[in-house]
Amino acid sequence: MIAEDFEVALAKYGSDSDAVFLQRFFKTGPGEYGEGDLFIGAKVPDTRKVCREFKNLPLVEIQKLLNSPFHEHRLGAVILLVNQFKSNQKEIYDFYLKNVYAGLVNNWDIVDSSAHQIVGGYLIDRQRDIIYELAQSEKLWEKRVAIIATFHFIKNGDSSTTIDIAEMLLHDKHDLIHKAVGWMLREVGKRVDEAILIDFLDKYANQMPRTMLRYSIEKLPEQKRQYYLKMT
Repeated sequence: MIAEDFEVALAKYGSDSDAVFLQRFFKTGPGEYGEGDLFIGAKVPDTRKVCREFKNLPLVEIQKLLNSPFHEHRLGAVILLVNQFKSNQKEIYDFYLKNVYAGLVNNWDIVDSSAHQIVGGYLIDRQRDIIYELAQSEKLWEKRVAIIATFHFIKNGDSSTTIDIAEMLLHDKHDLIHKAVGWMLREVGKRVDEAILIDFLDKYANQMPRTMLRYSIEKLPEQKRQYYLKMT
């Protein structure tokens, strides 16, 4: 199995019209967050199907997919890493982080499909300094990896790191960070303890970017939602 075989298999599911739509959807224009990204127009379920066929693709070949200018190749690469993670945690974690720092885990769906399983999964019972370092980065996708990685901790009943990172990113300028932080805060209230979310909102609702606030309060009763919306 080699990367080129994966690319040929995935190309069968490509669509020129879908590729044009995805280039708009993922903001690939000049100055946008996905500037220059290319698409073949394959849907995510089809990408996952091809990943199952190539589940044992070696890391050296997965690296070639991550180096590709085509979005679906890089998405497929991180899905393969997630699927291989349980059997080879340390090597996959190190390999993944190397590519995060190289700027190849570089769109929100690619981050969201992998960061919590790999970074969160590896660090669940280890020191989490790297997450705090990523959160302090000036690079958008490194910061998104930091907050999304905490989803794995939330699923295991631990919201402490999520709250820490949310505080660090509270005044971030980018909408994609606002959405990610709001989403993780919402999951804290839903999966861990609503009181922890309420405590965060009582402290910071009047400072939170509107998008972050709206995402975080989505599951609260309407009366509470309106209370926090009026604080901004």
